[in-house]
Amino acid sequence: MPSGLAALLDDVATIAKMAAASVDDVSAAAGRASVKAAGVVVDDAAVTPGYAMGFSPARELPIIRKIAIGSLKNKFLILLPGALMISAFAPWALTPLLMAGGAYLCFEASEKLWGKLAGHGSHEAAPDDLAISSAEKERKMVGSAIRTDLILSAEITAIALADLAERPLATQAAALALVGLLITVVVYGAVALIVKMDDIGLHLAERSSASARALGRGLVHAMPMVLTGLATIGTAAMLWVGGGILVHGLHEYHLDAVPGLIESLGHAAGNVRLIGPVTQWLTTAAASAVVGLLVGGVIVAILHFIPRKRATH
Repeated sequence: MPSGLAALLDDVATIAKMAAASVDDVSAAAGRASVKAAGVVVDDAAVTPGYAMGFSPARELPIIRKIAIGSLKNKFLILLPGALMISAFAPWALTPLLMAGGAYLCFEASEKLWGKLAGHGSHEAAPDDLAISSAEKERKMVGSAIRTDLILSAEITAIALADLAERPLATQAAALALVGLLITVVVYGAVALIVKMDDIGLHLAERSSASARALGRGLVHAMPMVLTGLATIGTAAMLWVGGGILVHGLHEYHLDAVPGLIESLGHAAGNVRLIGPVTQWLTTAAASAVVGLLVGGVIVAILHFIPRKRATH
């Protein structure tokens, strides 16, 4: 009997060690996948605050909560099963899907830049928009945000899956679920903090302490610049991430002219003393962004200018 108990405890200890190793494996895989998807995460965090703007302060956090719940549904009910099916039955489709998503990111960023250059960034509200109720406007805004999140989350999932392709299917599923949950918490936690930062500033500005009032006024005045900076960072992130995905896809298909040129530029920039890794990354990211801008510009031209020219004939 004692020997049987010892054997059972030994089996339990072995299973516990295997489980711990599996958890470590999933955590490490999820961590690496999250880093690879960081550029899209930055864009997601930069884009989302705009969907909560223009509503009463009391509705800002409920709107963010609705979008976050929609994001979790996107990831766990649509993207996670789809990613696992691709991994199991059509792994060859991953690179084309990644490249399609990268092209979309390039297009979206290029369209934003074109809108700013052409002066289309701001416009008066349409009469239909003015006529709808606040609840209807909120419903439309939340729906639009969840659709945008689906596209960005799909790109995050595809990038993460590409880094997990050699792992067992169970590890892929656990790591993708962990990545999805982690990114959702981080992104929408940050978004909630951003959209309430001006309210925090106003609260501090009413305190009796002079330092608190100064900090509060500083927060209120800084928020427009912070939001503008986030939008700029998000656009840049879309370009270098999207362009980088396209460059990587070209390399996968052995079309190495552009990838080889970017790699050579990166190696040359990496020869700078002390800050070589930084200059190498910046050069590679900038070159990928140029590729993204060229591809995105072509797509913008095709979708916007060619149909307009045809309509004039």
